[in-house]
Amino acid sequence: MTLYVIRGDSVTAHSSAPAIISDRELVVQSIEDIEASGLSKVELTAIWNALPGTTKLAKFKDRKTAAQRLFAAFTKLPVEVPGSTAARIGSKQAQMIDLFRRAEGATVAEVIAATGWQPHTVRGIVSGTLKKRLGLTVLSAKEERGRVSRIPAQARA
Repeated sequence: MTLYVIRGDSVTAHSSAPAIISDRELVVQSIEDIEASGLSKVELTAIWNALPGTTKLAKFKDRKTAAQRLFAAFTKLPVEVPGSTAARIGSKQAQMIDLFRRAEGATVAEVIAATGWQPHTVRGIVSGTLKKRLGLTVLSAKEERGRVSRIPAQARA
């Protein structure tokens, strides 16, 4: 069964549970899960508007309609299969990819804390493995908490 991970207003489809699920992420498998999620109609509309190929909406009529339309759209998303990114589930590389896929991204210090790697190893994995070998788009921006790296939604397929 396919799992859908909602991170902010982005959604990714997975054939199995991702290695890391943060507190700010929601995993759903059905229309009922979306209805019971506790997401507001505003949040559901933001998710809908962020999905590729959808017509932008101002709001949904009700939660049931929102859940039905969202789940139908989720089923059209490309499914991420474990191994397609050449990272074993639960590996340090998979943890790093999951950290970068979060809406808030991750700093080198956060990756070091999660993996125990040295700073030069983290930077090498980003440039050598993620960008060159796996072909992932890794964006980096200077923010208050330091230099933050992210893998944008369109690079998740």
